[in-house]
Amino acid sequence: MSVMIVGADHLGNIKKNLQMYGMCDIDHMSGRMVSDRKKFSIPRSTSLVVVLTDFVNHGTAKNVKEQAKVQGVQTIFAKRSWCSLAKQLEKHQFLAKI
Repeated sequence: MSVMIVGADHLGNIKKNLQMYGMCDIDHMSGRMVSDRKKFSIPRSTSLVVVLTDFVNHGTAKNVKEQAKVQGVQTIFAKRSWCSLAKQLEKHQFLAKI
């Protein structure tokens, strides 16, 4: 499964933990700079977009949400903590494959 993560400068253990959910192809964009919002595009192979809300501005979040909707890609909004992200993944029926 391919995932696009928007937000945060560094992902820490989030990348490793997402692999437990079967998400091995992980792209990351910090989303902090205005130029990120302008040149942002979701790769065609992406199955899920994760927006880390405490590290992106409203304009970037809105742009990501609109693009994901047009492409039919599921979007999850969470804080940059594994606890918050895991809770959202389970809420959207993504289960760990351990």
